[in-house]
Amino acid sequence: MTDSATPTGATPLRIAVAEDGALFREGLVLLLEATGHVVVGAVDGGDKLIDLMARTPVDVAVLDIRMPPEPDGGLTTARKLREKYPDTGLLLLSHYAEAHYLMEILKIGTEAIGYRLKDRISSADALRDTVQRVFAGEIVIEPIVAGQLVGSPAGQPDELGSLTERETEVLRLMAEGRSNSGIARQLFLSPKAVEKNVASIFAKLNLPTDATSHHRRVLAVLTYLRARRER
Repeated sequence: MTDSATPTGATPLRIAVAEDGALFREGLVLLLEATGHVVVGAVDGGDKLIDLMARTPVDVAVLDIRMPPEPDGGLTTARKLREKYPDTGLLLLSHYAEAHYLMEILKIGTEAIGYRLKDRISSADALRDTVQRVFAGEIVIEPIVAGQLVGSPAGQPDELGSLTERETEVLRLMAEGRSNSGIARQLFLSPKAVEKNVASIFAKLNLPTDATSHHRRVLAVLTYLRARRER
C-alpha cells in the first residue's frame, strides 16, 4: 500500500475485486484507482478471490453476487471471507434489486458490509463513499432494496417515534449486530428484559407476525437504518 493520500485526504485502501464481467471489472478497477485506492488484484470468480486474499492483505473486497463458482457465488464467497477475515470489509454488487439477496447478506453480518446496485456506484464519488463507509465498519444498504422490505415512508410519521428511549437504544444495538445476550451485557439488563424490549419494538414497528424471529429482527434493523438515514 502506498503512503499517498486519496483525493479526500484519506489513507488509500487495499482493495480486491471479483467480477466475472470483464468490462465492468476493468471499469471498477479504473474507478477505484481514480479515487486513490490500491487495487491489489482483480479476478473473475470467488475461488480466485479467496486464493488472492490468502496471499495479499486486503481492506475491502468488492464482489459481484452473480459469479462463479455458482450463480450466486458472491454470497458463498462472502460467507467464507467473513469467517476467515472478519475485519475485512465486504461490498457486494448486483444489477438487480433483490430483497432476498439483502436478507442473505445480513445473515453474513451487519458491520463492514454493503449491498449496492451496479448502476448506483458507477461514479467515482459514489464508489469512494461506499467503500470508505464499509471500511469504517458501517452497513451500506441500497435504499431501493431496503424499501422493498419495509415499505415506503411517504406520508408516514417517524417510524421510531413510538419507541421509548430504552427501546431505541436496544434497536441501535441490534443494528450493530449484537445478540440479545450482548445487548443485555451492554445495557446491564437481564436477558428477559431485553426480550421484552425486542418484542415491544416488533409490535410498535408493525412488523409481520408471520415472519420468523430472525426476519423480524432484520426488518427492525432496516427500519432503524432507513429512519436514521432520512433524518
